[in-house]
Amino acid sequence: MDKHGSLRKGSKSLGKFTMKEPYIKTRLLSKHVRGYIDLLRPFTLLAPFIVSMSIIVASLVYNNVAVPSDWWVIVGNASLTMAIVNAASNILNQATDWEGDRISKPYRPIPRGIIKPDEAQSFAYILYLFALLRAVTINIWFGFFVFLIMIFTVTYSLPPRMKQYLFLNQIWIAIPRGLFGILAGWSVFGDPLQREPLIIGTIAMLFFIGGMPTKDIVDSEADKTTGIRTLINTFGVKKTALISFPFIFFPLAFIPALINMGFLESYLWPLTLLAFLSCFIFYLMVKGDTESTTLENIHAWSIMYVEYIFFALGFAFLTIFAGVLNLSTLL
Repeated sequence: MDKHGSLRKGSKSLGKFTMKEPYIKTRLLSKHVRGYIDLLRPFTLLAPFIVSMSIIVASLVYNNVAVPSDWWVIVGNASLTMAIVNAASNILNQATDWEGDRISKPYRPIPRGIIKPDEAQSFAYILYLFALLRAVTINIWFGFFVFLIMIFTVTYSLPPRMKQYLFLNQIWIAIPRGLFGILAGWSVFGDPLQREPLIIGTIAMLFFIGGMPTKDIVDSEADKTTGIRTLINTFGVKKTALISFPFIFFPLAFIPALINMGFLESYLWPLTLLAFLSCFIFYLMVKGDTESTTLENIHAWSIMYVEYIFFALGFAFLTIFAGVLNLSTLL
């Protein structure tokens, strides 16, 4: 059977493979179950899981902690907890924005009538509580940062609903996903108030302030209709790209300067190479990036998430293998 026939056969067993495909009756997954899976937005959960795992391991090595026998269980539990918090945030956002989604994302489970808004909101609260209970069992610092992330993500979607306020909506996402996310991961085995995680977290936060407008491009008209002001529907895509570029480029480009001033270790200089990927994101926005046929947003949005994952993986790799690679001698 050809690949198309195989795909059709798989679809009958498992259901749709991407968010934008229609819901169909399957042998293994009901439409309702598949609707819950789509509410999680699995692609966006890769970033918090991989980033947290990378930062936690880097913290373990950087602080020269005596490795516990179950260290991998701790790393897995903490990383999964961060992904669950992100999933809860995704669901709550869909439960409160379903009217806008009917315009810009009608393929989502709530606009399609697969899941009811109040049902999704209840599911989000259950996941938030589950994540918090998991977090406090790891350590107090980790539980504290997970709680802060929850506060920011809840108030983004619910009153005072920071999502509706121009500029503040970008900052309100960037703080928990960038700064608090890094500090939470580092706190599993290290002190979150150390200079290294604070600076790396700040770079991630600034990157998200500039990168998050990419998600608003396809929602421009829906946001305007529902009273949400974003950079995109206020200034247009090209002006937003110009406003966003310094945030996604300069924090990475200035890493060598931070090293020269003694704020970062010299082995971290390769991270500045990611600034070239930021230039590509800027180019796609100015060029008029098109929406992906499979993922939920434009390609620049996908690349933004990939760049953030590379940033965390790169930081972890350089921190863990700094002595072996001896990168400081190349600066």
